[in-house]
Amino acid sequence: MGIIWIIIIGFVAGLIARWLSPGPNSPSGFLLTVVLGIAGAFLATWIGQAIGWYRPDQGAGFIGATIGAVLVLFIWNRLVAARVIPDPGAGPR
Repeated sequence: MGIIWIIIIGFVAGLIARWLSPGPNSPSGFLLTVVLGIAGAFLATWIGQAIGWYRPDQGAGFIGATIGAVLVLFIWNRLVAARVIPDPGAGPR
């Protein structure tokens, strides 16, 4: 049951992050939105533990996961804008 909650929270956090972030928000899709939310939760947990907001056995909550997902999406968009990684929404060249 715990994995199902991780997927649900990751999906909702990813959806909210896509809604809050400006730009094309590509790539899109259910799986990538879930991965975005889960990656945001991991990032928020790591940063929170590094600066002392969370204990080592504690993870980020829903709001932290959403903020982390916004950060992950921002970094993704900056890497695409700097052409470090190709834009998956641009199609073949």
